[in-house]
Amino acid sequence: MTVSFHKYGDFFPGTGHITDVGAGEGKHYAVNVPLSDGIDDDTFRDLFQCIIKRVMEVYQPEVVVLQCGADSLAGDRLGCFNLSVKGHADCLRFLRSFNIPMMVLGGGGYTIRNVARCWCYETAVAVGVEPDNKLPYNDYYEYFGPDYNLHIQPRIVENLNTTKDLENIKNMILDHLSKLEHVPNAQFHERPSDPEGPEEKEEDMDKRPAQRSRLWSGGAYDSDTEDPDHMKTEANDLSANSIMKSVPKCKSL
Repeated sequence: MTVSFHKYGDFFPGTGHITDVGAGEGKHYAVNVPLSDGIDDDTFRDLFQCIIKRVMEVYQPEVVVLQCGADSLAGDRLGCFNLSVKGHADCLRFLRSFNIPMMVLGGGGYTIRNVARCWCYETAVAVGVEPDNKLPYNDYYEYFGPDYNLHIQPRIVENLNTTKDLENIKNMILDHLSKLEHVPNAQFHERPSDPEGPEEKEEDMDKRPAQRSRLWSGGAYDSDTEDPDHMKTEANDLSANSIMKSVPKCKSL
């Protein structure tokens, strides 16, 4: 299973819509949580914990791989979220509370001094240490002025994630997860012989279906429709940022 919290928009690679839930035997094992600009610690934390708690109950992973993309921090050159380092680390702290083996990875982030702050603090959280806010002197000390602190302050920006939109997102995702009736198990099956030759198979792999732009306004939709673009409300602008991924072939998040 994969779970992704991200800004969603009409840009590459064009995936991550809330209706992108997987296909075939993997249907409903992809969870996409698209968010809008300006999301802050409190709203992100509440949504993250609600969804992840349900994922852990339904899927019961044996291992978690957490990608800590730092472009969701306030002041990132490309990102548009408004998280503090502590708010960002609350996601790691929450997952750690399940006492499940976890691999923690880095990710995006384009204001380098804040990426360093984030990964320093989250490494400390991962091993159960609370570091001082005042940074010790080091070769890169001048990059962290003028305050030379570990933590950053969120900006004063509008949070475009309304209570109604967040509630709609939460309800849709909980509905996706309700389609999973049991915990999957990794069983080995004999692979049938491939009726196609290797050359024909490679040609098929090079073919990519045309993608349409999908922007969502936070309205309701029919989760059982085969066409994920079929919405009950006309789509318009939506958004979100990536914080969590997983690995296949094992019970993972």
